[in-house]
Amino acid sequence: MEKWILLGMGPVFLGFIAWEAWYWKSRRPDVYSLKDVASNAALALMHQASDAVSWLVVIGIYWAIYQHRLLNIPTTWWTIAALFVAQDFFYYFFHRASHRIRWMWASHVTHHSSERLNLSTAFRQSLTYPISGMWVFWLPLAWIGFAPPHIVAVVALNLAFQFFVHTEAVGKLGWLEYLFNTPSHHRVHHARNAKYIDRNYAGVLIIWDKMFGSFVEEDPAVPCEYGIVSQIHSHNPLTLTFHEWGAMFRDAARAQSIRSRLVQLFGPPGSKTTDSAEIQSPSYIK
Repeated sequence: MEKWILLGMGPVFLGFIAWEAWYWKSRRPDVYSLKDVASNAALALMHQASDAVSWLVVIGIYWAIYQHRLLNIPTTWWTIAALFVAQDFFYYFFHRASHRIRWMWASHVTHHSSERLNLSTAFRQSLTYPISGMWVFWLPLAWIGFAPPHIVAVVALNLAFQFFVHTEAVGKLGWLEYLFNTPSHHRVHHARNAKYIDRNYAGVLIIWDKMFGSFVEEDPAVPCEYGIVSQIHSHNPLTLTFHEWGAMFRDAARAQSIRSRLVQLFGPPGSKTTDSAEIQSPSYIK
């Protein structure tokens, strides 16, 4: 269902990308690059194929957990609204973990590797998300009692909303800034400036960042610089997908103890080991 919702929104997404490219053409032609857009499109296709296959396997786990649910939740407008908020809550922790656990960062780094921020950047996803464990974060929703098809649909709607925050064409949005993830908040999230790294993990609601201390306001005095700390400078979809996985496994192999190897795999990106050699993820050295 997730795939069909996002594919159904495809013409809308493409229409907005075309509008944004036209908008910037005479103002800031550097915002869009044909090579960058092409790599984003290739990554999106690879991700969709991987996602479709993984859900065929994973959905069975959701149904198995649903059989042991705590509540029998009816399908009404308010329970769907509750599911939307609950899923967004768990999305916050998935997103935060994707920046603080290297195993998960190895997938998420693909999304952050572009040196540009435009609507096509939302398509820049990794096919390895199922391996890094994105789907695990929605399992509690099935245990609570939300039906798996509804969970999948709400995940898709959350991701569809996030497409629209990947832009520099929209400024501050008044009172909406207090409640929702906005382009301004998400520009901060994609920035590689020291002030902005590891901030604003929100999917739809920015309130989670404010509750858990990860919120930072966009500062006009500190323009956002996009990408990862050590830029990858590649448009090859395979390089963009696997470069951090390769670096992570090489670092783990060089580590001289089991503990140090586990730190390289599951510690924060850029973690120092207790071995004589310090090992740091090149994409996340601060």
